[in-house]
Amino acid sequence: MKVICVAGYKNSGKTTLVTRLVEALSEHGKVGTVKQMLHHRFNPQDTDTGKHFDAGADLVAAITDTELVIIKRDPTLEDALNSLADNGADFAIVEGAKSSDLPKIFLGEPEVSDEISNILVKLPERSDWDFAPVVELILDQPEWVTLDSLIRKVRSNPDMRLSGGIATFTGIVRRINDNVETTAIDFEKYEGVADRAIEKICFDMKQKDNIIDVLIHHKTGLIRSGEDIVYIVVAAAHRQELFQTLIAALERIKEDVPIWKKEYTIEGDFWVHDKL
Repeated sequence: MKVICVAGYKNSGKTTLVTRLVEALSEHGKVGTVKQMLHHRFNPQDTDTGKHFDAGADLVAAITDTELVIIKRDPTLEDALNSLADNGADFAIVEGAKSSDLPKIFLGEPEVSDEISNILVKLPERSDWDFAPVVELILDQPEWVTLDSLIRKVRSNPDMRLSGGIATFTGIVRRINDNVETTAIDFEKYEGVADRAIEKICFDMKQKDNIIDVLIHHKTGLIRSGEDIVYIVVAAAHRQELFQTLIAALERIKEDVPIWKKEYTIEGDFWVHDKL
């Protein structure tokens, strides 16, 4: 899923730009949107869903003939984007969230005091924008990947009719290692080379008998204890080949993909290869 944030100040035309982008991107895939609405409540306390929520329900689902709304506690922008990816969105447009690190289209000029990061392009406020270069810019953004989005992609493979199962592996940051507590790991990859190495692993694995599809995603950047590092999804005709290929793909990632990691522990920080 490609993610872009439309940011700007009040009455700069953000909603108009978002709706126009939805129309333009719908020609390229399924579009989801996120509206950041601070200090606003969707289910007031005098509604049935509000009463459910205030009684202590952690999740409330409201269903009509045409809509489904999930209300959860302590929401984050990442939660919203993960939900869109899990539900098959190819694009996510976030309106607002100018303080986030997401790639941004900014309407007007940001104030210096705001220190807004990751602005890809500035557009004039409330204007007749040229959408062709903006769409190309969005198409060029990195993918926002979740495990469910990879499973959904595998399920869309026309050859899935031959599959008897899907197996997945999720690698996470281990908190306790040799009695030392790890707080986070920072992963850096050899740009381009690492991606090609992962593509080759997927290609090689799919040449095996009865393997329908293989997808791999390895995250980079700072990943905290307990958070996901890598996803592997394999679809195969039979369980024997399925689990063998899952393990083989994991070993190939360790051996072939140029990704380095710096580990942060309560006893100090170090590059893992330095420690070894």
